[in-house]
Amino acid sequence: MKRLFGGILLCILFAPIFFVNALSPSLNDDVLGLIVFKADIQDPEGKLASWNEDDDSPCNWVGVQCNPRSNRVSEVVLDGFSLSGKLGRGLLQLQFLRKLSLANNNLTGSLSLSFAQLANLRVLDLSQNSFSGPISADLFQQCGSLRSISLAKNKFVGPIPESLSSCTTLAYLNLSSNQFSGQLSSGIWSLNALRSLDLSDNLLEGEIPKGIEGLNNLRVMNLRKNNFTGEVPEGIGGCWLLRSIDLGENSLSGGLPNTMQKLNLCTDLNLHKNAFTGEMPAWIGEMKSLETLDVSENKFSGQLPASIGQLQSLKVLNISKNSFNGILSESLSNCVNLLLIDISHNDLSGDIPSWVFRLGLQQVIFSENKLDGRMDTAFASSMENSRRRLVVLDISSNKIVGEIPSVIGDFSSLRYLSMSKNLLVGNVPSSIGQLKSLDVLDLSENRLNGSIPLEIGGAASLKELIMDKNFLVGSIPTSVANCSLLTFLSLSQNDLTGPVPAAISKLSFLRYVDLSFNKLTGTLPKQLANLGHLISFNISHNQLQGELPAGSFFNTISPSSVSGNPGLCGAPVNRTCPTVLPKPIVLNPNSSDSTPGSIPENFGHEKKILSISALIAIGAAAVIVVGVIAITVLNLRVRSSTSRSAIALTFSGGDDFSHSPTTDANSGKLVMFSGDPDFSTGAHALLNKDCELGRGGFGAVYRTVLKDGHSVAIKKLTVSSLVKSQDDFEREVKRLGKARHHNLVALEGYYWTSSLQLLIYEFVSGGNLYKHLHEESDGNYLTWNERFNIILGTARSLAYLHQMNIIHYNLKSSNILIDGTGEAKVADYGLARLLPMLDRYVLSSKIQSALGYMAPEFACKTVKITEKCDVYGFGVLVLEIVTGKRPVEYMEDDVVVLCDMVRGALEEGSVEECVDERLQGKFPAEEAIPVMKLGLICTSQVPSNRPDMAEVVNILELIRCPSEGQEEL
Repeated sequence: MKRLFGGILLCILFAPIFFVNALSPSLNDDVLGLIVFKADIQDPEGKLASWNEDDDSPCNWVGVQCNPRSNRVSEVVLDGFSLSGKLGRGLLQLQFLRKLSLANNNLTGSLSLSFAQLANLRVLDLSQNSFSGPISADLFQQCGSLRSISLAKNKFVGPIPESLSSCTTLAYLNLSSNQFSGQLSSGIWSLNALRSLDLSDNLLEGEIPKGIEGLNNLRVMNLRKNNFTGEVPEGIGGCWLLRSIDLGENSLSGGLPNTMQKLNLCTDLNLHKNAFTGEMPAWIGEMKSLETLDVSENKFSGQLPASIGQLQSLKVLNISKNSFNGILSESLSNCVNLLLIDISHNDLSGDIPSWVFRLGLQQVIFSENKLDGRMDTAFASSMENSRRRLVVLDISSNKIVGEIPSVIGDFSSLRYLSMSKNLLVGNVPSSIGQLKSLDVLDLSENRLNGSIPLEIGGAASLKELIMDKNFLVGSIPTSVANCSLLTFLSLSQNDLTGPVPAAISKLSFLRYVDLSFNKLTGTLPKQLANLGHLISFNISHNQLQGELPAGSFFNTISPSSVSGNPGLCGAPVNRTCPTVLPKPIVLNPNSSDSTPGSIPENFGHEKKILSISALIAIGAAAVIVVGVIAITVLNLRVRSSTSRSAIALTFSGGDDFSHSPTTDANSGKLVMFSGDPDFSTGAHALLNKDCELGRGGFGAVYRTVLKDGHSVAIKKLTVSSLVKSQDDFEREVKRLGKARHHNLVALEGYYWTSSLQLLIYEFVSGGNLYKHLHEESDGNYLTWNERFNIILGTARSLAYLHQMNIIHYNLKSSNILIDGTGEAKVADYGLARLLPMLDRYVLSSKIQSALGYMAPEFACKTVKITEKCDVYGFGVLVLEIVTGKRPVEYMEDDVVVLCDMVRGALEEGSVEECVDERLQGKFPAEEAIPVMKLGLICTSQVPSNRPDMAEVVNILELIRCPSEGQEEL
């Protein structure tokens, strides 16, 4: 039997389905049909394992039900089985099938089956798959006895087939969330048995056809999120059984037809986001069954009719983003079942009505109006039970005066409280701490004074605490650490004093902190480096001092976030921190007790102990004073002798290097790696600010021209105290001098004294990549070919460096120079090796000052720093070049991380939109998209997942396969 069936199955797979009827009558047609259907799909989770071709009947198979009388398949329900593949014709064998439901799978392909062959089919559900393409015009021709059709959440395109109008028994039709387009045929109104119609979230356009009154059995009509225009047809009032109407997110206009007042069974009316005009009609009060009325984001004007108070079943009233004016009618207090009222973004005026807080509402959103009056007056008549129900209260951007009532603490269910942008005065009430469920507290832009209450820590669920732009004084309470879920903390533009509390470092979820424009003092707690989720930490314009915390975020913090603090030091503020030596341990020489921390036996001889300690302290102080004077004198001598030292330099040739034989303090030692130029003009350039090209983490760069006319760039190192010994320094510089590649800025020589070190590079005239990307005018931007060549050239130079075991460490767009021919030349490579072994946090603050380029392993002491750090920086650089955006960009209310933005766009299928807008229409997507994907791969969080630079070069060369005559883009 099995062998016979296997042969028959092969015939079925390679022959038209109508040959099945010619098979042996002893074989069950339903088994055949389902096995053929199974052969066309993939079943990764083995849900259809029970479907065995040797069975005589499929009635015990998973997802299959049979009619107990005929023993034939009546239902196939395989919802959520993770099936993929295409819908095969085997299903057409199931002649007694009444219900076919394949919802929530991964099925693909077009819908070409003629379901007219299944004469008994009542329910067809193919929703939540990936079917695509247009639906053939005759798909539902002679659709027999179909009662329910759902093709929702697929990718169907084109017009809705006219053949649907022949489905006269259809009661349920759901074609939502596809890409159906064109005008809606009036033939659909002939389906007078239809009870539910959902065409939402498509691309349908034109006017809603007249004749809608023909749907006199319709209960639900959903046309939301299409492109319908024109007015709502008058005939809608003839659909008197309608319970739910959703016309939101279209372009409908005009007023509402008077016939709608006949729809007194309607419970939900959604007209959100259209272009309806005029006043809200008074007859709206006749729709007595309304529970939801949403007319938000339209162009309604005038006063809200008092007749709305007749809607005693109303639960949701949303009139936001219109032009309603006047005051809220007292009649609304009759809407005793109201749970949500949103009147935001209108021109409503008057006091906040007290009835709002008597009704026991859950959400009150009154923002962006012209309301005035006092909060305590509005709260006065609220009852305890009603206070407990309120979850959202937003009265922001009005003209509310007076103090925040302490009774606010009784609204124990509040999760969102915003009173920002009003005229509130007085203290922040301590009762705020009683709001245990509060997620967001926004009191910004008022006139509040006093201190932040210590009780704020009682609001332990807080995620956002916003009190900026007030007149708050005192210190930041340490109790804020009790708000362990806090992600957003903004206290800027107040008069806060005292230190930044170390307790903030316990808020492990913190992402955004703004303490700017206050009067905070002291040093920043080192524990802040433990905040691993930080995106922004703004402490600018305070009176803070000392060194920034060492950590992956603070090493790359934006300079603007720490500016205006003269006492702060570190790379972001371009101010070197003074070296702090540990205090000497002074022991009592008269003590014979070797136990640390014990009291000496002769503790009573106070004068002797004090005199010895004093002598030691005085001696140490004298040594320090003498040292300071000596260093000052040496610095003055170095400065005065800089030009003399350079002028006194002499040269001697050699096979590999030419160098000065003198190494005394006056002349120093100069080594040039080729030639024998006259360097006598270089010293003047070092002292001439007009010749300065720029400054970086290692020092300033100057341009000078030698007597032979040869231009060079001289980097004057400002990290002399960190530089290795002369032998180690020279060994490392000579190693860098051997690096020769046409995409590298050549190191031509160096100069050494114990107090001054210079690196001499070739001069590149075209400026750096950062300026070309971010500072050029729109008419002078880099073309796609220029950008691709820069990416490829940079990749080749890094691959070459890595082959020589040189890590760049400091890759960023300002270190990529462009020569006169448009070629990229990488600068500042390998300079980290000139420094002694430092903690990686200190190292990153010196050389990795550009935010966004640093690989995540810098923040982990246990992970080795390798060439893969350069690969990460290169990936960020690639995205910067293609998008024209900085690695991290600070917006008004957000911080955009370039890698995250591109990765998110790739997941959404819109990565092409990330390409620099100046290149739109002028770049090949077949190159740009793979290049961006390569950039994302290079920025993998795991170093081992990043490719080697040699592999990157190969990939880039494969992406670009130039053909002859390719146009310059």
